[in-house]
Amino acid sequence: MRRSRDLLFLLLLLVAVHAALAAGTWWLRQHYELATPAWLWGLLAVPVLAIWYVVRRDRRRPHATLSTLQLLKNGPMDLLARLRHLPFNLGLLGLGLMLLAMSRPQSKDSWRDVTHEGIDIVIAMDYSASMLAKDFKPDRLDAARDVAMKFIDDRPNDRIGLVVYEGEAFTQCPLTTDHAVLKNLFLQARTGLITGGTAIGLGLATAINRLRESTSKSKVIILLTDGMNNAGSIQPLDAAQIAQELGMRVYTIGVGTRGKALSPVAIYPNGQYKYDYVDVDIDDAMLQKMADMTGGRYFRATDEQKLRAIYQEIDRLEKTRMKVTEHSSRTDEYFRPLLAGCSLLFLSLFLGSTWLRTTP
Repeated sequence: MRRSRDLLFLLLLLVAVHAALAAGTWWLRQHYELATPAWLWGLLAVPVLAIWYVVRRDRRRPHATLSTLQLLKNGPMDLLARLRHLPFNLGLLGLGLMLLAMSRPQSKDSWRDVTHEGIDIVIAMDYSASMLAKDFKPDRLDAARDVAMKFIDDRPNDRIGLVVYEGEAFTQCPLTTDHAVLKNLFLQARTGLITGGTAIGLGLATAINRLRESTSKSKVIILLTDGMNNAGSIQPLDAAQIAQELGMRVYTIGVGTRGKALSPVAIYPNGQYKYDYVDVDIDDAMLQKMADMTGGRYFRATDEQKLRAIYQEIDRLEKTRMKVTEHSSRTDEYFRPLLAGCSLLFLSLFLGSTWLRTTP
């Protein structure tokens, strides 16, 4: 009975030691990088030593012949006798901790210096009455504005400005990184604030003037319209020639379904528009040539989904450049497991030579 209880106590100690070493190994791998992880293979010696100790214990067990075991069978067992396996288990745990220390756990302190090289972008948007056509929901203007503001949100490191044009053009918002102000001004602009018509060339020229003194290496204009150039003193291709000479890329977007669309045809005295179905007439050839001259691209948006895809494509083509410098430092963290392992080995030797000494 005593022998079985003694063996059970020994096995429990060994299980506790192995569990502690397994938990320690997992914790080190989670929190540190191991410079010499090959030393962890040495932990395989721990269960081998445990098996050797159990086999050796049975072989070295002393034997004595007694006439009766009745008095010893259920008698009290000294506390020190119960703890006689403790030195070996402490030594086993100390050895495991020293092996963990030999794997050289290291803490890593890393940081990055990130430098953004932003792009200066001016959005030149047509605010003429035809932009209130209902082939987009709720209309072309609102759909184009919503998609443009999503584009602005996706480019937090760029300076972006807004030019509004009808028969004339003006700067609604200069280049800024304060995108909250830009979006607010975007919402404040509305159709009918200036002379009616569609002055594409003048809208582009105003955007060029806003970018003219920019020091950014990349200068981009996104020009959106739904019609033909029929106003203004500057021809679109002449403005595109200026953009080319100044190294500005122009992306042009034609907005409108193919065929007929429900569009404003007159305005009532109360300011409301009269709508009727009219032909959608966009000068695709001219917009294509303007983009080609400046190294940009022309897109045709016939619905909201295509308009979103166009802005996503421009976002992909005009990526903000980033320069990233990474730094890191490493600190060895082996001292604590090494100290704990040496301390446990010393305690094991001390107890095994004094209070918990066994004979043989």
